[in-house]
Amino acid sequence: MLVLVAPGQGAQSPGFLTPWLELPGLADRLAAWSDVAGIDLIAYGTTAGEDEIKDTAVAQPLLVATALASAEALGASPDLLAGHSVGELAAAALAGVISAEQALDLVRVRAQAMAKAAAITETGMTAILGGVEEEVLAALREHGLTPANINGAGQIVAGGTLEQLAALKEQAPARARLIPLKVAGAFHTSHMAAAVTAMRESAAAITPADPRVKLLSNADGQVVAGGADFVERLINQVSNPVRWDSCMATMTELGVTTMIELLPGGTLTGLAKRGMRGVQTVALKTPDDLDAARELIK
Repeated sequence: MLVLVAPGQGAQSPGFLTPWLELPGLADRLAAWSDVAGIDLIAYGTTAGEDEIKDTAVAQPLLVATALASAEALGASPDLLAGHSVGELAAAALAGVISAEQALDLVRVRAQAMAKAAAITETGMTAILGGVEEEVLAALREHGLTPANINGAGQIVAGGTLEQLAALKEQAPARARLIPLKVAGAFHTSHMAAAVTAMRESAAAITPADPRVKLLSNADGQVVAGGADFVERLINQVSNPVRWDSCMATMTELGVTTMIELLPGGTLTGLAKRGMRGVQTVALKTPDDLDAARELIK
């Protein structure tokens, strides 16, 4: 059973798109999508520096577009689809809930609204690796932080103000390692409430279709059968935690044997190697990985 997964913000790195432009038609596709996304996807994916692609208004459209482009290049027919955070928009398009162009229009609105929301208060996110989950969650409550991503495999991402995150660092949970993330704000927390409103207004013009492929939601990890329900979840997810641990649990229950992570891959397959032992994985990082992925799903 094959699942395709689309990564979330933070997976991008400078120049990651460069080798992919050699594939026939991919540059033309991204050039056309740039008009919808409102940014030059090719320039940001090839020549832009780390600080430029860290910008939320850039990172999110870039991630959705490159995930979709790599899925098209792969040409696989998955049994299941899921995306982490903004990756859910790519998954929704691949499942037929919305078109690729609608996904890119929505992510443009989402990214700009989240960037504006992040500018209101100085906020951030910190990954917490290891420790006892109950103790980690208790520490977050103590400091007024939100478990913005519960990723499974011993990883929780805290979101909140920079002061709250600094206090957590001073009183880190036992046996836990803290890593500040290169993101512009506390995503999937109440700090993003204004972005929810913007997303809902933009999505009102869309008539979603029901998924053609089983599609998991970050809200609870469950398969969502209705397109309108999934879009509503996409909207609400902007200010609510991502439960990737629940997504992986559902993948396991459904009998997933193979996971391919779309461009820029690596993060979600890394979690799967620790949290879904025995599942075969391929992360699409360069076009060379396409052959390995196709060999795996023959």
